[in-house]
Amino acid sequence: MDKQHFDQLVKGVREMKRHMAGKRVRGVRTTELPAPDVRTIREAAKISQSQFAKLIGVNLRTLQNWEQQRTQPTGPARALLKIVASNPKAIEALHG
Repeated sequence: MDKQHFDQLVKGVREMKRHMAGKRVRGVRTTELPAPDVRTIREAAKISQSQFAKLIGVNLRTLQNWEQQRTQPTGPARALLKIVASNPKAIEALHG
């Protein structure tokens, strides 16, 4: 590897470190999506915390943490919550 490529690699690693630390990095765009209001979504579906947690496949404590905004749902759980938020009756499909 020549010096120019090595210098570019080192620069990239430094930028990655800055980005991971939450600092701005030139050329990087991030989008902050608002956290879903899990309690409102669950209440619109008219279902208890324990039932809702079981239906979406998460621990009851996890659901409670989401509702109290100590943590936020990610990945598939976030997608499922979005579906239920747009159509609260969609939760019935999970009863199957």
